[in-house]
Amino acid sequence: KAELWKLRRRVAEAVKLDGYTIEEDTVVPRAELPALIRGVKELGKEYNFKAVCYGHAGDGNLHIRIKKEGNIFSLNNPNVIPALKALFALVKKLGGTISGEHGIGLIQKEYMGIMFEEVQLELMRGIKKTFDPNNILNSGKIFD
Repeated sequence: KAELWKLRRRVAEAVKLDGYTIEEDTVVPRAELPALIRGVKELGKEYNFKAVCYGHAGDGNLHIRIKKEGNIFSLNNPNVIPALKALFALVKKLGGTISGEHGIGLIQKEYMGIMFEEVQLELMRGIKKTFDPNNILNSGKIFD
């Protein structure tokens, strides 16, 4: 049992060392995990990337690590944006969301419009403004 946990704790570092440079934090209902993994593999064929999925399958939270062979597949690469949009659209279609344990931050904030309707985003902005009227707490982290 200890060896299994040791292996689990080393997965993230192992795939990072193998060149998987982008990590997305997704959550879907557990029953949709097989569809998510199949969908990620299909998107990989469409957008020419490989992916490793691991994480907390027991609660539907999968980390999706992405790499592109022979090319820099980083968040600064404009070719990444359509692939991530397609990934997040898949997650939404499966009844999930784009963030689990890591929360929305500088990466996912650009894709919140895929997951949430404008009325939901306005509600979130309103809550933020209520508790942080001067926008000093994590300024720019989720909302500009």
